[in-house]
Amino acid sequence: MRALFRSPGFCVALLAVLLALGFLGVRGIWDPDEGRYTNVALNMLHSGDWLNPRRNDEVGHWTKPPLTYWLIASSVAVFGSNPWAARLPAALSYLFCVWLAWRIGRRLVPGSEYVAALIYATMLFPVGASQLITTDYVLAACETLAVWAFVEARFGDRRRPKRWISLMWAAFALAFLTKGPPGLLPLLVVLAFDQAMPERATHRVFRISGVLLFALLALPWYVAVIHGNPGLFEYFIGDEVVNRVTTNEFGRHGEWYGWLQVYVPTLLIGTLPWTGALLRGSRGVPAAVARWWRDARARQAEAPQLFLTLWLLLPLLVFCVSRSRLPLYLLPLFVPLALLAALQREREGRPPPRWRWLALWVALLLGLQLASAWWPTHKNAAQWADAIRQRAPGEVREVVFVEDMARYGLHLHMGVDTEIEKISQDPRREPRFNPEYDEPLAVELAEAETDLVWVCKQDYWPELRRRIAAHGYRAIALGTPYQQRVIFRVEPLNASAPAK
Repeated sequence: MRALFRSPGFCVALLAVLLALGFLGVRGIWDPDEGRYTNVALNMLHSGDWLNPRRNDEVGHWTKPPLTYWLIASSVAVFGSNPWAARLPAALSYLFCVWLAWRIGRRLVPGSEYVAALIYATMLFPVGASQLITTDYVLAACETLAVWAFVEARFGDRRRPKRWISLMWAAFALAFLTKGPPGLLPLLVVLAFDQAMPERATHRVFRISGVLLFALLALPWYVAVIHGNPGLFEYFIGDEVVNRVTTNEFGRHGEWYGWLQVYVPTLLIGTLPWTGALLRGSRGVPAAVARWWRDARARQAEAPQLFLTLWLLLPLLVFCVSRSRLPLYLLPLFVPLALLAALQREREGRPPPRWRWLALWVALLLGLQLASAWWPTHKNAAQWADAIRQRAPGEVREVVFVEDMARYGLHLHMGVDTEIEKISQDPRREPRFNPEYDEPLAVELAEAETDLVWVCKQDYWPELRRRIAAHGYRAIALGTPYQQRVIFRVEPLNASAPAK
């Protein structure tokens, strides 16, 4: 037993679990991203409709496929409606990636696999992302699983390659259910590596069994929702794929220099405290690429390094060319970064990392996680929920935001029966899929729903109150403004309560 506690594998696992689950639920849900994903998942859980993602009863939410929502909803169903349960799928995805870094390292960096897992487990960016509710960590886990299966087929036990290739396609199916076509990006790496290797004719990535498994797992959801929502296929391809890649429609650093602003800091800071090893290793990349280009024997002899280099650089090139750029897009690339850092340390003959030094770094990471709970931000839905309860005691079945960022995280903090809506003051021409606003003010008022709380910016309050009165209703402010927003209720003008 003492030997187990002192083994590198046990120490890495214990450290990773501490970083993944420590303070996981101390921070409230942050909008917009965490709130949006949690809200859709809770709507699935509450309505029983696990097929159609919705941001409320009337409006669908089609920006992402459903796997992340399914995982969040399942976690909340098991562990309760709280931030810890909502973030658990991301934390488990991080732990899975640590394990996969170990398994891939056994094949590509034998003897340094625990170092690779340790490097990944303690890199700043992966640890930080494990505390966020997004699709990106689930995607990273699925893509890394697919790559591991391919690595086992090519570098591992050659007696069962068909099983590994089938697992690869199953993992790609899960990635496709997480983020659509971008989830297949590592397939470019697999194909490029196969093409570069001399014995490529003896391997078959596109086995009928594997492709059929992919189709059976990945496509039924798409077929069902496209059949039930005419025009959705064009939206998936046009808006969610083509426009995100070729235009700056979504305002995500689409300028020609945007990749420098987003990806260079992400790579330099996000790989701390292992950035030095990666920078030292990067100096030899141009010479290695030139060598691999000229000499097939060099490609064969250095196949692990070639594969890791392709795994990093090919997707990175696609991300740089695309005009939609966010730091979390790079999250799946941190496993090859960890493996390359371990390979570089092995070549330099460096000793294993010192655990005392790592303990200080881990303490810092845990301190940052804890400090985030007290970080002053208007995006914390838990604080919004407290502010609304103080001003509107009793049941609140719906919170309506008028031309303001909807705090969808309130759905979790106010209760699964609470609906969040975002409305406009005037009617607008909205796209059929994913409109900015759910409906105009007049329609919301005509529904005459009870137990509503409304929110608007202070600057809008005088004009909005006048508009509400023109529709035959009275807007009553509840307490003092919060975060420069007025929280209020609406009732018919003939009600007995005086206007304030």
